[in-house]
Amino acid sequence: MKVGAWDSRYVPPRRAFKLAVLNHVLMAARAIALPFATAILLLACGAPANPNAPGGNVSINVGSSAPYGLYTHCGVLAATINGQTFYAEPPLTDGSGNPPPGWGNPYDDGDMTLRSATTADFHDSAGHSAHFTRTPSGPTPSIPICS
Repeated sequence: MKVGAWDSRYVPPRRAFKLAVLNHVLMAARAIALPFATAILLLACGAPANPNAPGGNVSINVGSSAPYGLYTHCGVLAATINGQTFYAEPPLTDGSGNPPPGWGNPYDDGDMTLRSATTADFHDSAGHSAHFTRTPSGPTPSIPICS
């Protein structure tokens, strides 16, 4: 069967060429945009890449303290201690996804004290403090990705 202008599958040669070029341009744009967007997202909101960086993982023995840069950009929500997530109880925010007034942003430098295997306390030089626990009193909170 001959395909002609009356057949719905017929695409004129010029239009077929334009569609092929457009398809290649879109594929190239996606190949560039996806890694770029991923990099921007990680830089803007990702946790520190270095686990020993401020706000990263810190090793503390029970009853000991260590300097700690608490990540506060989205509020005082969690801390990583000895490779485990400790949740702020209660979470501290300004209600708009930021730390409360007076806290450093994106980090607040202070000292983290591991009180037990499941609880820790953070204190900074301005007198701010936060309590953290491995086992929150309610459901385990999710840590949002913020801008």
